[in-house]
Amino acid sequence: MKLKERLVMAAMGFSLAVVLLVLLDINLVIPHTEHVNSHHGLVKMGERESENYKSRILQKTSSQSQEYKFSKSEEEKSNSDTKSKESKDDFKDVVQFLMKISQKHNRHWKGSKAGRPEKSNPTIGEVVSVSEAEMSSVWGRFQYSISKEEMYSAKDPTITEVVDTMRQLPIVGISQKEGGTQLKLIIEYEDGGQALFKPMRFPRTQETLPNHFYFSDYERHNAEVAAFHLDQLLGFRRAVPVTGRILNITRDIYSLAEGDLLKTFFISPAGNICFHGKCSYYCDTSHAICGNPDMLEGSFAAFLPAKSVAPRKTWRHPWRRSYHKRRKAEWENDPDYCEVVKDVHPYNQGRRLLDIMDLAIFDFLMGNMDRHHYETFKLFGNDTFPVHLDHGRAFGRSGHDEMSILAPLYQCCVIRHSTLSMLLTYHSGPVPLSTALNRSLSSDPIKPVLTNQHLEAVDRRVGLVLQVARECLDSAEIAQNVIFISDELYSNVKPDQPVDDGHYFKGEQ
Repeated sequence: MKLKERLVMAAMGFSLAVVLLVLLDINLVIPHTEHVNSHHGLVKMGERESENYKSRILQKTSSQSQEYKFSKSEEEKSNSDTKSKESKDDFKDVVQFLMKISQKHNRHWKGSKAGRPEKSNPTIGEVVSVSEAEMSSVWGRFQYSISKEEMYSAKDPTITEVVDTMRQLPIVGISQKEGGTQLKLIIEYEDGGQALFKPMRFPRTQETLPNHFYFSDYERHNAEVAAFHLDQLLGFRRAVPVTGRILNITRDIYSLAEGDLLKTFFISPAGNICFHGKCSYYCDTSHAICGNPDMLEGSFAAFLPAKSVAPRKTWRHPWRRSYHKRRKAEWENDPDYCEVVKDVHPYNQGRRLLDIMDLAIFDFLMGNMDRHHYETFKLFGNDTFPVHLDHGRAFGRSGHDEMSILAPLYQCCVIRHSTLSMLLTYHSGPVPLSTALNRSLSSDPIKPVLTNQHLEAVDRRVGLVLQVARECLDSAEIAQNVIFISDELYSNVKPDQPVDDGHYFKGEQ
């Protein structure tokens, strides 16, 4: 073989060897890359940090996955809506359970006074023996007519008077309410009455920011208004009267402001009058309350009787959240948590646990996760209703149903006959809850109070509550262990049970 041919062969052999080496190197690299990708979601700490905290896996919460369920394309939504209308679940099996229990107790399953039998129902005015002069004002008639069973009776004309007064009466004084995370003002009227004012921060269409926790969310004035009407439509009547009103900031707030509050007023670059007051969250120039240019919406809530006249007891909610960005509450990790609650007085008998179920359903329909405490009137002891207060963080996410709000219901599986009957009537009857709510809100000065998306969400959530009730009935030995037609029928009294003094349930593990 000639020298030239030998050199060509040697060059070809060398080139082949190089190619093989490159291929081998790539094969070594590829498995390494796959290994890294297989640890998606693992937060790798530094050497020193890993010794203390190990590694943490970021997982989607149940609430995130529930939100994903509703983030479908418009076409999918349209198709699913059409199918749901064609095959709407009427929950006839649940209706049958209600009818059987009603027949056993000689009552009609619709419109039953379940849970509220006729019994002594004194008012605050009767307990403290107020004079006729104290009952002469609209504020006195409302406050002293609050009874052991409810905030106001079904046909009490005083509630309309209170709402109209808050809407129309001239304002003569304002002051900032101490405490709380966000700005609230105490409004004083010329007749001596007072109301709590929560101002509008942003348009109805702006929902909860995706990266905000429930405990750092803005409060919404329209949520307070909608909650009062919803509480009334559900037949609970445990919320204070609330109405919307449009103020002139210059006339109704700025001209009456004093001290530190007055110092926070300014004119924005857009020429609007703004102020921010002082509070724990969102009380600075970048989070100011601004008029348009000086007109401002807000919610006005009637005051309860002075604590010196009708003292209230504050209770930690058994299903209170942790209010921490990483820690969870005990009930979130223990599916049998309700057994702990049912073993504690006053949740071991009577109305209190059933009231908590009502409150959970009420909060779920609004999407309200901010329920850390509740109050009762001490004058009536433990056998009285929890006051439904502070709903500013409700109606924040119309496309998301936070199922964990229903934890009391799906962990305890107890519900009032009257509550379940009412939900079924709205679900399958001629007037859906969204329609009734929209009609009720149509008389408010700040209408439309809720967007159509939030109204639709209310109806959707009614169906979800009924589904949870169905699952409870399916898993129960007898329906009477789930549905209680009278509060007195619920009892879990045992010897030596602990007593809740208002602070028994700590919330965090």
